[in-house]
Amino acid sequence: MPVSPPAHLDRNAEVKLACLRVGSAYYALNILEVREIIRPVPLIEIPRLPTSVDGVITLRRAVVPVVDLRRRFGVKSQGESRERIVICALQGRIIGLYVDEVSEVITLSRDEIQRAPYYMSDSEADFFPAVCRYRGRLIFLLDVQKILSSHEFLLPVPAVPQFSQTTEE
Repeated sequence: MPVSPPAHLDRNAEVKLACLRVGSAYYALNILEVREIIRPVPLIEIPRLPTSVDGVITLRRAVVPVVDLRRRFGVKSQGESRERIVICALQGRIIGLYVDEVSEVITLSRDEIQRAPYYMSDSEADFFPAVCRYRGRLIFLLDVQKILSSHEFLLPVPAVPQFSQTTEE
């Protein structure tokens, strides 16, 4: 069953998707959420990061948390030369997604995108709200907003020490 687009959008309206490969499976992100795609750089490990964050990188003086989708989805890294970090931006927040490959950008009509299968109903399935077929491949659409808002991703807020100003006389 096709996903029902919002009432103000035509069912035949097109959407551009960046296709990613993690292991042998293909995923896609709405191209509007992709800020850039970079070659891998070493991750900096920081104590007390949420378990879903593998480390951070610095990108033009910004500290960007990176989630290795291979580890997140339980896929072994094969050390491929096509690995990339996809920098995504959504609602003022930035995240890097470590993937095996960014293969292409495709354009589909909203009518070609379907709800995720019924058997994908656990909490991890929230990250894959829809699927589509393209050139014989099944592609799972990733919901970056769900990844960013998952309880495992939210960074703990450290207590800020309060210093009182006292003057000695």
